[in-house]
Amino acid sequence: MFDPGVRALLEGVNFVHLSTLMKDGSPHSTVVWGHTRGDQAIFFTNNPQSLKGRNIARDPRVALSMIDRDNPYRTGMLRGRVVGTLTGDEADAIVDAMSHKYVGRPFPMRGNTVYLIDVASSRLTELPFEDSPA
Repeated sequence: MFDPGVRALLEGVNFVHLSTLMKDGSPHSTVVWGHTRGDQAIFFTNNPQSLKGRNIARDPRVALSMIDRDNPYRTGMLRGRVVGTLTGDEADAIVDAMSHKYVGRPFPMRGNTVYLIDVASSRLTELPFEDSPA
């Protein structure tokens, strides 16, 4: 169940909050770049031994949330399970494409790991407000 609005947020230049589960079951959240690959959501790390990488190796359940950078009252939520990874040249090519999307140039580090998420549920929420800070 990949909501088209959530897919659009992931394919846009929006930062994604990734939540994984710690060993004791408490949540851990970090900001990542996101995108899609077919019917899967993807993100990457250049260090699979990071806390998020270790958490996913132990428990593949994840949640993502994202905010539309042009309308912060348009948000997407997604729950799923990491079902695989990509490494090597294939992963680096995907990461370079994501880097071009976010910062306009190739990612400076090689040896990245791309995580593939099967989407269990997703939904888009949009509130009728304008972003006009006081």
